[in-house]
Amino acid sequence: MTEVTEKRPVGRPSLYDPAFCERAIELGRIGKSIEQIAANLGVSTRVLFDWRDKHEEFLHALEYAKELELDWWETVGQTHMIEEKESAKLNASIWSRSMAARFPKKYRESTKQEITGAEGAPLLQGIQVTFVKPSE
Repeated sequence: MTEVTEKRPVGRPSLYDPAFCERAIELGRIGKSIEQIAANLGVSTRVLFDWRDKHEEFLHALEYAKELELDWWETVGQTHMIEEKESAKLNASIWSRSMAARFPKKYRESTKQEITGAEGAPLLQGIQVTFVKPSE
């Protein structure tokens, strides 16, 4: 009869704490990015994403934090883009670029260029290859 031994997990134990869910949400509420949330929790984004993949409650917390982050940035734009006497002035072009970088699905600016021939015809309609017998 063989004795079954319990396998120990490889590597360090996880530093994950369910309280990180609420902290991630708090940080999202003040506009912090995923990278800033990771830094605040004292881990790399790779570890943060590993926790997200292993803990469903943390996945939902990060998703909600991202929505809150977007809300914070949109609110800043709405409240600071109109200049009022003695108020902070927002640089609209910096805000716009920041939004496009942080939230590309919603704020990305894109340009599509197509190159065509006359009246929209393709530039290249085919390739003809001819083999020539070298002269001797």
